[in-house]
Amino acid sequence: MLNENLARIAEMCGGTLLNENTGTIEIKGVSTDTRSLQKGNLYLPLKGENFDGHDFLKQALDKGAAGFIWEKERELPSTDLPAVLVEESHETMFQLASSYRNSIEGLKVIGLTGSNGKTTTKDVITAILRQQYKVEKTPANLNNEIGLSKTILDLDSDCEICVLEMGTDHMGDISLLTRIAQPDFALLLNVGDSHLETLGSKENIARAKLEILEGLKPNGFFLYNGDDIIIKRVLTEYILPQNSYSFGTSEGNDHLIEPMKFDETGNTFSLNDHIYTIPLLGEHQMYNGSCAIILAEWFGLDYSDIAKGLTTISLTGMRNELIHLKNFSILDDSYKSNPQSLNSFLQTAYTLDQYPRKIAVIGDMLELGEDAVKIHENIGKNIDSERLDYLICYGDLAYYIYNNAKDFYPEDHVFHFSEKEEMMEKLKELIIPGTLVLVKASRALHLETVVEELKDYTLE
Repeated sequence: MLNENLARIAEMCGGTLLNENTGTIEIKGVSTDTRSLQKGNLYLPLKGENFDGHDFLKQALDKGAAGFIWEKERELPSTDLPAVLVEESHETMFQLASSYRNSIEGLKVIGLTGSNGKTTTKDVITAILRQQYKVEKTPANLNNEIGLSKTILDLDSDCEICVLEMGTDHMGDISLLTRIAQPDFALLLNVGDSHLETLGSKENIARAKLEILEGLKPNGFFLYNGDDIIIKRVLTEYILPQNSYSFGTSEGNDHLIEPMKFDETGNTFSLNDHIYTIPLLGEHQMYNGSCAIILAEWFGLDYSDIAKGLTTISLTGMRNELIHLKNFSILDDSYKSNPQSLNSFLQTAYTLDQYPRKIAVIGDMLELGEDAVKIHENIGKNIDSERLDYLICYGDLAYYIYNNAKDFYPEDHVFHFSEKEEMMEKLKELIIPGTLVLVKASRALHLETVVEELKDYTLE
């Protein structure tokens, strides 16, 4: 974590000391929340729609904050306080994070973005590179400017590689993130329908994600999905870095993936003259795994270290996690949903044919813009009723999945619910020994509660 005296912190963030006599005070770590603040931290108050961290200065000092950031226009009760005066606290946080990133000798930063698979790919990259390096990563999916800055400020001073997710809702979001992080390696996984509501088109989504190149270090590496038609089309608008490489299953990619087998145990594929197995469900995982493998090769890891790293993956929760309970199983992918990830999820479900009954619980996909209804209708029309026994749809938009799928199923095999309690009653009625329950929806629907309730459910 950041460990400097207050004078040095003022220099790093472009601020000034309120009192020169406080410059020698040692700071250990940065906190933006008095509830989790530790003694010796720098308190950095942020402003939100419904709160202002400046209002909690007394609590921060009472809990042992060694110093704090303070916007110049605000009054302070005393001139003896250990304050660094700044113009605006958010920008100060970003500048401090960027300065700290550059102060860690030898640190390499990997920035990755994409509509799907960011968190899983981050987890796979970390697992492999930890075979030889000290690696830290974005916790959970804290991939906005606040989460990314906190991740950097929490890095140990001997960290060798930092893996950072970069998310976007609007044009300019990733431009800010990449300015803070200054990645040595930039990864673009794919472009999907997420954020169509704010960005308008897949091409604009690609352009928003390609902002990652703005902060790429000189002589940095850019790796992108060469099978993604939208990415390939939009890349013609750009002058790419010298070290730009594609990966994918189609001929012409710099790194060619050759699928071999996928089942409940994971994916086996060939890449760069080696055969790898990644123990994750879904054929799409070979793309996530291939990104990580290519990076590992760039970092000098050999085949044995990469293969070993693939066996040590620790995934962030609620993402394509197969949970085996006493009498039935759950495939939990309840963290997010969009058309591409839902289709990949369904394809995975179809391949898991060892279960006597498969029940899919599917909730709304959000942030799809004016085509949201049509997209949900298309999902319903294309669900394979031969390989999925029951379908339970939850939410206003999921009604359109239900309405377009019901004609392909026998009576009482497709349901729609607006109330979670009623849905759970029906779901429990349908579960028999050996059932696989599949759960997928956008985060706002909180279908992780379905998974948690099922974990406590015992078949009679």
